Amino acid sequence: MIRLFVPAGLGPNTGVALGAEQSHYLTKVMRKGVGESLALFNGRDGEWRAQIAAAGKRDVLLTVVEKLRDQTAPCDLELIVAAVKRTRLETIVEKAAELGAARVRLVLTARTNAERVRVERLNVIAVEAAEQTGRLDVPTVQDPVKLAKLLDAWDPARRLLFCDEGGDAKPILSAVTPGPWAILIGPEGGFSPEERGRLRSLPFVTPATLGPRILRADTAAISALTLWQAAAGDWR
Repeated sequence: MIRLFVPAGLGPNTGVALGAEQSHYLTKVMRKGVGESLALFNGRDGEWRAQIAAAGKRDVLLTVVEKLRDQTAPCDLELIVAAVKRTRLETIVEKAAELGAARVRLVLTARTNAERVRVERLNVIAVEAAEQTGRLDVPTVQDPVKLAKLLDAWDPARRLLFCDEGGDAKPILSAVTPGPWAILIGPEGGFSPEERGRLRSLPFVTPATLGPRILRADTAAISALTLWQAAAGDWR
């Protein structure tokens, strides 16, 4: 069944009007017509079956019929990643949504060397991935901030898993414990010595290694999210 994310509230017999882009997708790409069913979710009210009540050239009206699933909370996991080149960053956001991250936060580091970040486009990718994977929420992608500012405002109740390429860091599978976490992935050039030193000095930071090989940012993010899910997430 086709799944769409909509911002509107969902409940029995609720009417939902789709915008031009979703209407085009539903009627022109997927060739759906009046009376056919699809699933809707909004991140608050669970998942509902809806039917196409009316289909025009530029808009579609849906009627919500019945609840399919109750709303569930996502994993309390954030992915924090240095802004990298567009194609790799888009891959990271897509896979973060598929792997259950609740939020993606972008940071600027001393060695960040990326083109302008299109956060609006990244949020669209997150929505599409959530629709595809069957999750009941959409991870938000936040505007880039400097790493120092992010750390200054950090809530120490959330552990920060610092994917460190060297030193005495433990493997992720033995470093993760239950509780709220964030995973930090650096830029392609790695963190500067000053950034690495500060991270290792903070009490809420846990350095961890992804093995003996140097990974690109997108591979590192996917690997770290997968290992965290295996150790402490909803795969267990």
